[in-house]
Amino acid sequence: MSSTIRETDLGTSKITPLPARAAANAPMPQARGIARNPGMRLDLGFMESMRSVNRSALERRVASLTKRRSIKADNQAAWLLRAVACMDLTTLNSNDTEERVRRLCAKAVNPFRRDIAEGLGITGEKIRPAAVCVYHPFVATAVEALRGSGVHVAAVSTAFPHGLAPLSTRLQEIEASVRDGADEIDVVIPRGLVFGAKWQELYNEIVSMRAACGEAHLKVILGTGDLATLRNVMLASMVAMMAGADFIKTSTGKESVNATLPVGLAMVRAIRAYFEETGYLIGFKPAGGISTAKASLDWLVLMKEELGRPWLEPELFRFGASSLLTDIERQLEHHLTGHYSANHRHAMA
Repeated sequence: MSSTIRETDLGTSKITPLPARAAANAPMPQARGIARNPGMRLDLGFMESMRSVNRSALERRVASLTKRRSIKADNQAAWLLRAVACMDLTTLNSNDTEERVRRLCAKAVNPFRRDIAEGLGITGEKIRPAAVCVYHPFVATAVEALRGSGVHVAAVSTAFPHGLAPLSTRLQEIEASVRDGADEIDVVIPRGLVFGAKWQELYNEIVSMRAACGEAHLKVILGTGDLATLRNVMLASMVAMMAGADFIKTSTGKESVNATLPVGLAMVRAIRAYFEETGYLIGFKPAGGISTAKASLDWLVLMKEELGRPWLEPELFRFGASSLLTDIERQLEHHLTGHYSANHRHAMA
Protein backbone atom coordinates (compact mmCIF):
# COMPACT_ATOMS: atom_id res chain seq x y z
CA MET A 1 0.00 0.00 0.00
CA SER A 2 1.35 3.40 -0.83
CA SER A 3 0.41 7.05 -1.00
CA THR A 4 2.16 10.34 -1.50
CA ILE A 5 2.49 10.93 2.23
CA ARG A 6 2.83 7.45 3.69
CA GLU A 7 4.33 4.32 2.31
CA THR A 8 4.22 0.87 3.91
CA ASP A 9 6.25 -2.05 2.59
CA LEU A 10 4.28 -5.10 3.69
CA GLY A 11 7.24 -7.38 3.08
CA THR A 12 9.73 -5.54 5.28
CA SER A 13 7.34 -3.68 7.62
CA LYS A 14 9.23 -0.53 6.75
CA ILE A 15 7.22 2.64 7.35
CA THR A 16 7.98 6.07 5.96
CA PRO A 17 6.53 8.42 8.59
CA LEU A 18 4.31 11.38 7.82
CA PRO A 19 6.26 14.56 7.12
CA ALA A 20 6.12 17.07 9.97
CA ARG A 21 7.02 20.68 10.47
CA ALA A 22 10.43 21.05 12.05
CA ALA A 23 10.23 21.83 15.76
CA ALA A 24 10.35 25.53 16.48
CA ASN A 25 13.55 26.89 17.92
CA ALA A 26 13.16 27.46 21.63
CA PRO A 27 12.96 31.20 22.31
CA MET A 28 15.86 32.54 24.33
CA PRO A 29 14.52 34.27 27.46
CA GLN A 30 16.33 37.42 28.45
CA ALA A 31 16.92 38.67 31.99
CA ARG A 32 14.19 41.27 31.40
CA GLY A 33 11.66 38.92 29.88
CA ILE A 34 10.80 37.43 26.50
CA ALA A 35 13.33 37.36 23.69
CA ARG A 36 12.62 40.18 21.28
CA ASN A 37 11.55 39.32 17.75
CA PRO A 38 14.48 40.11 15.41
CA GLY A 39 12.33 39.64 12.32
CA MET A 40 13.23 37.58 9.28
CA ARG A 41 13.54 38.04 5.55
CA LEU A 42 10.31 38.57 3.64
CA ASP A 43 9.25 35.03 2.75
CA LEU A 44 6.53 35.15 0.11
CA GLY A 45 6.36 31.36 0.04
CA PHE A 46 5.52 31.27 3.74
CA MET A 47 2.92 33.98 3.18
CA GLU A 48 1.40 31.97 0.34
CA SER A 49 0.87 29.06 2.72
CA MET A 50 -1.16 31.39 4.98
CA ARG A 51 -3.45 32.81 2.30
CA SER A 52 -6.39 30.46 2.81
CA VAL A 53 -8.62 31.82 5.57
CA ASN A 54 -12.00 30.20 6.21
CA ARG A 55 -14.20 32.94 7.63
CA SER A 56 -17.10 30.58 8.44
CA ALA A 57 -14.82 28.25 10.38
CA LEU A 58 -13.31 31.16 12.32
CA GLU A 59 -16.75 32.50 13.19
CA ARG A 60 -17.90 29.06 14.38
CA ARG A 61 -14.78 28.71 16.51
CA VAL A 62 -15.32 32.14 18.07
CA ALA A 63 -18.97 31.36 18.80
CA SER A 64 -17.99 28.18 20.62
CA LEU A 65 -15.17 29.87 22.56
CA THR A 66 -17.43 32.46 24.13
CA LYS A 67 -19.93 29.82 25.29
CA ARG A 68 -17.82 26.93 26.51
CA ARG A 69 -16.33 28.74 29.54
CA SER A 70 -18.49 30.17 32.32
CA ILE A 71 -16.39 32.34 34.61
CA LYS A 72 -18.18 33.28 37.80
CA ALA A 73 -17.68 34.66 41.31
CA ASP A 74 -14.08 34.78 42.58
CA ASN A 75 -12.74 33.34 39.35
CA GLN A 76 -14.37 36.14 37.38
CA ALA A 77 -12.89 38.75 39.71
CA ALA A 78 -9.44 37.22 39.24
CA TRP A 79 -9.78 37.23 35.45
CA LEU A 80 -10.93 40.85 35.51
CA LEU A 81 -7.88 41.81 37.56
CA ARG A 82 -5.79 40.08 34.88
CA ALA A 83 -7.56 42.16 32.25
CA VAL A 84 -6.56 45.33 34.10
CA ALA A 85 -2.93 44.20 34.21
CA CYS A 86 -3.01 43.70 30.42
CA MET A 87 -4.55 47.09 29.64
CA ASP A 88 -3.09 50.01 27.70
CA LEU A 89 -5.09 52.84 29.28
CA THR A 90 -5.63 55.19 26.37
CA THR A 91 -6.61 58.76 25.63
CA LEU A 92 -6.50 59.74 21.96
CA ASN A 93 -8.94 62.61 21.74
CA SER A 94 -8.73 65.93 19.94
CA ASN A 95 -9.40 67.71 23.23
CA ASP A 96 -6.60 66.01 25.21
CA THR A 97 -4.63 68.29 27.50
CA GLU A 98 -1.60 67.82 29.74
CA GLU A 99 -3.84 67.92 32.81
CA ARG A 100 -6.13 65.25 31.39
CA VAL A 101 -3.11 63.04 30.70
CA ARG A 102 -1.81 63.57 34.25
CA ARG A 103 -5.19 62.54 35.67
CA LEU A 104 -5.24 59.44 33.49
CA CYS A 105 -1.74 58.55 34.70
CA ALA A 106 -2.91 58.97 38.30
CA LYS A 107 -5.73 56.51 37.55
CA ALA A 108 -3.22 54.07 36.06
CA VAL A 109 -1.10 54.18 39.23
CA ASN A 110 -4.19 53.73 41.46
CA PRO A 111 -6.79 51.99 39.28
CA PHE A 112 -9.21 50.97 42.06
CA ARG A 113 -11.07 52.87 44.74
CA ARG A 114 -9.65 52.13 48.19
CA ASP A 115 -12.77 50.29 49.41
CA ILE A 116 -12.71 47.99 46.36
CA ALA A 117 -9.01 47.21 46.77
CA GLU A 118 -9.51 46.47 50.47
CA GLY A 119 -12.56 44.30 49.80
CA LEU A 120 -10.66 42.25 47.24
CA GLY A 121 -7.65 41.93 49.50
CA ILE A 122 -5.28 43.48 46.96
CA THR A 123 -4.17 46.53 48.93
CA GLY A 124 -0.46 46.89 48.36
CA GLU A 125 -0.51 44.67 45.27
CA LYS A 126 0.71 46.40 42.14
CA ILE A 127 -2.19 45.48 39.86
CA ARG A 128 -2.05 48.31 37.36
CA PRO A 129 -2.53 48.84 33.63
CA ALA A 130 0.56 47.87 31.66
CA ALA A 131 0.84 51.22 29.88
CA VAL A 132 -0.70 54.61 29.25
CA CYS A 133 -1.07 55.38 25.54
CA VAL A 134 -1.07 59.00 24.32
CA TYR A 135 -0.33 61.22 21.35
CA HIS A 136 3.27 62.36 20.91
CA PRO A 137 2.82 65.88 22.42
CA PHE A 138 1.89 64.30 25.77
CA VAL A 139 4.64 61.68 26.00
CA ALA A 140 6.91 63.78 28.21
CA THR A 141 3.98 64.63 30.51
CA ALA A 142 3.07 60.95 30.89
CA VAL A 143 6.70 59.91 31.46
CA GLU A 144 7.01 62.39 34.30
CA ALA A 145 3.66 61.43 35.85
CA LEU A 146 4.44 57.70 35.75
CA ARG A 147 8.08 57.87 36.80
CA GLY A 148 8.93 55.00 39.14
CA SER A 149 5.50 53.36 38.86
CA GLY A 150 6.44 50.57 36.48
CA VAL A 151 3.66 51.63 34.07
CA HIS A 152 4.96 52.01 30.52
CA VAL A 153 4.35 54.98 28.23
CA ALA A 154 3.16 54.20 24.71
CA ALA A 155 2.96 56.76 21.94
CA VAL A 156 0.87 56.51 18.78
CA SER A 157 3.05 57.61 15.90
CA THR A 158 3.44 57.61 12.11
CA ALA A 159 0.60 60.01 11.26
CA PHE A 160 -1.95 58.16 13.40
CA PRO A 161 -4.65 57.14 12.55
CA HIS A 162 -4.26 57.09 8.75
CA GLY A 163 -0.51 56.63 8.29
CA LEU A 164 -0.43 58.67 5.09
CA ALA A 165 2.39 61.14 5.81
CA PRO A 166 5.75 60.72 4.02
CA LEU A 167 7.84 57.93 5.52
CA SER A 168 10.57 60.36 6.59
CA THR A 169 8.01 62.37 8.59
CA ARG A 170 6.65 59.24 10.24
CA LEU A 171 10.12 58.06 11.22
CA GLN A 172 10.95 61.47 12.70
CA GLU A 173 7.81 61.28 14.84
CA ILE A 174 8.88 57.87 16.18
CA GLU A 175 12.34 59.18 17.01
CA ALA A 176 10.88 62.24 18.74
CA SER A 177 8.60 60.09 20.92
CA VAL A 178 11.51 57.83 21.88
CA ARG A 179 13.61 60.88 22.81
CA ASP A 180 10.78 62.10 25.04
CA GLY A 181 10.80 58.81 26.91
CA ALA A 182 8.21 56.53 25.27
CA ASP A 183 9.21 52.90 25.66
CA GLU A 184 6.47 51.54 23.39
CA ILE A 185 5.54 52.89 19.96
CA ASP A 186 2.22 52.10 18.26
CA VAL A 187 2.60 52.67 14.52
CA VAL A 188 -0.05 52.46 11.83
CA ILE A 189 0.51 51.02 8.36
CA PRO A 190 -0.75 52.61 5.13
CA ARG A 191 -3.61 50.27 4.25
CA GLY A 192 -3.19 50.97 0.53
CA LEU A 193 0.01 48.91 0.52
CA VAL A 194 -2.06 45.89 1.58
CA PHE A 195 -4.71 46.46 -1.08
CA GLY A 196 -1.98 46.74 -3.71
CA ALA A 197 -0.19 43.65 -2.39
CA LYS A 198 2.97 45.77 -2.12
CA TRP A 199 4.43 43.45 0.47
CA GLN A 200 8.06 44.39 -0.06
CA GLU A 201 7.31 48.09 0.34
CA LEU A 202 5.24 47.43 3.47
CA TYR A 203 7.98 45.19 4.87
CA ASN A 204 10.66 47.84 4.21
CA GLU A 205 8.60 50.55 5.92
CA ILE A 206 8.06 48.47 9.05
CA VAL A 207 11.75 47.52 9.16
CA SER A 208 12.58 51.25 9.08
CA MET A 209 10.07 51.92 11.86
CA ARG A 210 11.56 49.15 13.97
CA ALA A 211 15.03 50.69 13.52
CA ALA A 212 13.70 54.13 14.50
CA CYS A 213 12.24 52.65 17.71
CA GLY A 214 15.63 51.53 19.01
CA GLU A 215 15.03 49.82 22.35
CA ALA A 216 11.37 50.86 22.44
CA HIS A 217 8.97 48.06 21.55
CA LEU A 218 7.09 48.28 18.27
CA LYS A 219 3.33 47.64 18.09
CA VAL A 220 2.09 47.58 14.48
CA ILE A 221 -1.55 48.65 13.94
CA LEU A 222 -3.11 47.00 10.89
CA GLY A 223 -6.38 48.95 10.83
CA THR A 224 -8.29 45.71 10.30
CA GLY A 225 -11.64 47.44 9.87
CA ASP A 226 -10.25 48.99 6.69
CA LEU A 227 -8.64 45.84 5.27
CA ALA A 228 -11.91 44.32 3.97
CA THR A 229 -10.95 40.61 4.13
CA LEU A 230 -9.50 38.21 6.67
CA ARG A 231 -6.98 37.17 4.03
CA ASN A 232 -5.63 40.74 4.00
CA VAL A 233 -5.55 40.68 7.80
CA MET A 234 -3.58 37.41 7.84
CA LEU A 235 -1.05 38.52 5.22
CA ALA A 236 -0.52 41.96 6.77
CA SER A 237 0.02 40.28 10.15
CA MET A 238 2.70 38.01 8.68
CA VAL A 239 4.53 40.90 6.99
CA ALA A 240 4.52 42.93 10.22
CA MET A 241 6.01 40.05 12.21
CA MET A 242 8.61 39.26 9.55
CA ALA A 243 9.65 42.91 9.67
CA GLY A 244 10.30 42.76 13.42
CA ALA A 245 7.05 43.79 15.14
CA ASP A 246 6.94 43.05 18.87
CA PHE A 247 3.13 43.24 18.84
CA ILE A 248 0.49 43.23 16.14
CA LYS A 249 -2.58 45.33 16.88
CA THR A 250 -6.04 45.28 15.33
CA SER A 251 -7.18 48.85 15.07
CA THR A 252 -6.64 52.51 15.73
CA GLY A 253 -10.06 52.78 17.35
CA LYS A 254 -10.97 55.35 14.72
CA GLU A 255 -12.28 52.95 12.05
CA SER A 256 -15.99 52.27 11.63
CA VAL A 257 -15.30 48.63 12.59
CA ASN A 258 -12.62 47.96 15.18
CA ALA A 259 -11.55 44.83 17.07
CA THR A 260 -13.75 41.78 16.44
CA LEU A 261 -13.18 38.25 17.67
CA PRO A 262 -12.99 36.61 14.18
CA VAL A 263 -10.31 39.12 13.17
CA GLY A 264 -8.53 38.51 16.45
CA LEU A 265 -8.63 34.76 15.87
CA ALA A 266 -7.07 35.17 12.42
CA MET A 267 -4.29 37.31 13.90
CA VAL A 268 -3.49 35.00 16.81
CA ARG A 269 -3.28 32.06 14.42
CA ALA A 270 -0.79 34.08 12.39
CA ILE A 271 1.16 34.59 15.64
CA ARG A 272 1.09 30.84 16.29
CA ALA A 273 2.32 30.07 12.77
CA TYR A 274 5.14 32.59 13.12
CA PHE A 275 6.16 31.04 16.44
CA GLU A 276 6.19 27.56 14.89
CA GLU A 277 8.38 28.87 12.09
CA THR A 278 10.84 30.98 14.10
CA GLY A 279 10.47 30.23 17.82
CA TYR A 280 9.74 33.88 18.67
CA LEU A 281 6.69 34.94 20.67
CA ILE A 282 4.78 37.93 19.29
CA GLY A 283 2.33 39.98 21.31
CA PHE A 284 -1.25 40.77 20.35
CA LYS A 285 -3.29 43.89 21.07
CA PRO A 286 -6.98 44.21 20.22
CA ALA A 287 -8.11 47.83 20.36
CA GLY A 288 -11.25 49.80 19.69
CA GLY A 289 -14.73 49.01 20.94
CA ILE A 290 -13.67 46.87 23.90
CA SER A 291 -15.55 48.70 26.62
CA THR A 292 -17.20 46.04 28.80
CA ALA A 293 -15.87 43.57 31.34
CA LYS A 294 -17.67 40.74 29.52
CA ALA A 295 -15.90 41.59 26.26
CA SER A 296 -12.53 41.56 28.04
CA LEU A 297 -13.26 38.04 29.33
CA ASP A 298 -14.07 36.86 25.80
CA TRP A 299 -10.70 38.11 24.59
CA LEU A 300 -8.85 36.51 27.49
CA VAL A 301 -10.55 33.19 26.77
CA LEU A 302 -9.54 33.47 23.11
CA MET A 303 -5.90 33.98 24.07
CA LYS A 304 -5.92 31.15 26.60
CA GLU A 305 -7.54 28.67 24.23
CA GLU A 306 -5.57 29.54 21.10
CA LEU A 307 -2.10 30.50 22.35
CA GLY A 308 -1.92 29.32 25.95
CA ARG A 309 -1.03 30.73 29.35
CA PRO A 310 2.03 32.80 28.30
CA TRP A 311 -0.29 35.09 26.31
CA LEU A 312 -2.17 36.12 29.43
CA GLU A 313 0.75 38.28 30.52
CA PRO A 314 1.16 41.97 29.61
CA GLU A 315 4.44 41.14 27.85
CA LEU A 316 2.38 39.37 25.16
CA PHE A 317 -1.19 40.66 25.42
CA ARG A 318 -2.72 44.11 25.75
CA PHE A 319 -6.13 45.70 25.48
CA GLY A 320 -6.27 49.12 23.91
CA ALA A 321 -8.99 50.69 26.02
CA SER A 322 -10.28 54.00 27.30
CA SER A 323 -13.53 53.14 29.12
CA LEU A 324 -12.97 49.44 29.88
CA LEU A 325 -11.42 50.09 33.28
CA THR A 326 -14.60 51.84 34.46
CA ASP A 327 -16.79 48.85 33.68
CA ILE A 328 -14.33 46.40 35.22
CA GLU A 329 -14.27 48.46 38.42
CA ARG A 330 -18.08 48.47 38.47
CA GLN A 331 -18.15 44.69 38.05
CA LEU A 332 -15.66 44.22 40.88
CA GLU A 333 -17.80 46.40 43.15
CA HIS A 334 -20.81 44.30 42.22
CA HIS A 335 -18.81 41.19 43.11
CA LEU A 336 -18.21 42.62 46.58
CA THR A 337 -21.56 44.26 47.33
CA GLY A 338 -24.13 42.75 44.99
CA HIS A 339 -24.91 46.23 43.65
CA TYR A 340 -23.81 48.18 40.60
CA SER A 341 -22.58 51.72 41.06
CA ALA A 342 -22.87 54.66 38.72
CA ASN A 343 -20.05 55.36 36.28
CA HIS A 344 -19.27 58.72 37.86
CA ARG A 345 -18.10 56.94 41.03
CA HIS A 346 -15.19 55.52 39.03
CA ALA A 347 -13.60 58.62 37.59
CA MET A 348 -11.06 58.19 34.81
CA ALA A 349 -9.64 61.57 33.87
